[in-house]
Amino acid sequence: MFGRRQGKYTNRGPGKGILSALPTPPDAGVLSCRVLDPVSEPVRHAELAVSDTLGRTVVAGSTDPYGSFVATVPAGEYRLAVSAEGYAPYRATATVPESGLASLGDLTLQISTPPALPLPGDWEIEPAHTSIGFTASRIGFARIRGRFNTFAGAIRIADPIEHSAMHVVIDASSIDTNVAVRDNHLRSADFLDVRRFPTLEFYSDRFVHKGGSHWAITGALSLHGVTRTVTLDTEYQGLGSGVEGEPRAACHATAELHRDDFTLSWQRMLARGVAAVGPSVTVDLDVQIVPKW
Repeated sequence: MFGRRQGKYTNRGPGKGILSALPTPPDAGVLSCRVLDPVSEPVRHAELAVSDTLGRTVVAGSTDPYGSFVATVPAGEYRLAVSAEGYAPYRATATVPESGLASLGDLTLQISTPPALPLPGDWEIEPAHTSIGFTASRIGFARIRGRFNTFAGAIRIADPIEHSAMHVVIDASSIDTNVAVRDNHLRSADFLDVRRFPTLEFYSDRFVHKGGSHWAITGALSLHGVTRTVTLDTEYQGLGSGVEGEPRAACHATAELHRDDFTLSWQRMLARGVAAVGPSVTVDLDVQIVPKW
């Protein structure tokens, strides 16, 4: 459940210090609060958004190392939304007076219930609900966005899940940036060289829980005949069911690849006059898995 707390105006005690420390226009006031966890420890780097009565964000920011948040805003009615990894969202309202302080005091966040994990066993990537995309800067041009259309993958969920393993194989020739001439160039020896290296492969047996719904999946990526260690920054999105009631699990993952690590030298291509992709590529994955029957 969302917590709710009505802000109260005060111009005594600590409020006076805040007002004197912040330059405040005549038609504005100060909104402040402190964000705590259930044992009254400060929640640092909690995200806060202050919106007006029309739902427009007026100011956004994060708490300091002591869990505090202070903002100067035009006088009026506001809604405050607080979010932090591993905690349930918090909502509060406040009335900020002219040249005054609306202090919400201490806001206590409650621990959120983590999403259920998939059951141990063999699972496989469902291509129809999975995308493997990438974004790259092109020297002197706009960003290039693309995807790989053909891939397959299997995941063995272990108990505990940290001992799980996964193997993904991507058809290098299925690269697709929606421009045929460019795609043919990317398949050529200048880039992926798909005749010599027809697949990209990723294998991992290291799943590390980073807190809340965040995981780090570290493994070996083989691309262009070179294998390097890559970590996927992964957000687990929970379990669901398909049209026929079959279980499925979903996650979103990102990683940054450096082209020189895989002997795809952007500097060498520039020297040859090739309009090259920049030195790094961001990989973006939306993955759904289903049990392998």
